Amino acid sequence: MTTLISTSNLNGLRAAWRKGLGSWIGEFLPDVLCAQEVRAPESALGPIISGISGIYSSKGKKLYTAHQVCRVPGRAGVAVFSVFPFESLSFGLEGLDEDVDTGRWIEAGVRFKSGMSVTIVCAYVHSGDSADGEKMAQKYRFLDRATSRIEELLLRGGGEILICGDLNIAHTPLDIKNAKENLKSSGFLPEERSYLDKWLSLGLKDEVRDLRGAGQGPYSWWSYRGRAFDRDAGWRLDYELATPGLAKRAEGFSIYRAPSYSQRFSDHAPVSVEYEC
Repeated sequence: MTTLISTSNLNGLRAAWRKGLGSWIGEFLPDVLCAQEVRAPESALGPIISGISGIYSSKGKKLYTAHQVCRVPGRAGVAVFSVFPFESLSFGLEGLDEDVDTGRWIEAGVRFKSGMSVTIVCAYVHSGDSADGEKMAQKYRFLDRATSRIEELLLRGGGEILICGDLNIAHTPLDIKNAKENLKSSGFLPEERSYLDKWLSLGLKDEVRDLRGAGQGPYSWWSYRGRAFDRDAGWRLDYELATPGLAKRAEGFSIYRAPSYSQRFSDHAPVSVEYEC
């Protein structure tokens, strides 16, 4: 049996819903969808979540949802949509209590039809700004705590782990179109990239890179400026990082690139991985 897990930064759930998110969900119907940058207040979430649930219901599937709104209006926000009931749920990273750190981390324990137990983390890392010391400090503080939490989860054992989300880091020159021009840009700073080095050294596997192999790309984010999408001048910022037991079951991946600039529902593209489990 195959389980499809997708992750997508929506750049605003309300805008993405208006621009065709529902059509994409109806076509691909992921078993788990991790969404970042939901950027909607509680009052606006209900009708859209009901609409997404209705899509699954029309296909004979029950949907379970969990979300956390950022305490800063119009910022961040994460959500998990799953056809598997949640066996556990945890919101946020312990020790990060500032408003800007909310709506960025959900841990959802699920059990696949195969019986495999998996803790799925939906993560939205701060974007940072190399010209703004405060924003970079926020990003590094978050990454430090995320690293500690990943280590805790790995030591805990008792099931597989899957980190899904917009990590706002292009790991290597293969993951960014113009590496040399961005060596001093947030998202490609050596200090940022070293966190992904650390996470992979702990045993996590970068599913898309492992399945893709060597070679430039693929990308998952293109700026709205400068015809970046049309020129495929992108960055790979969205990841699925899995523990070895789950990673060895990965059979393929896709990054949904809209047919045209005008048909995008976000500046990010959904990343999906199929697992045989």
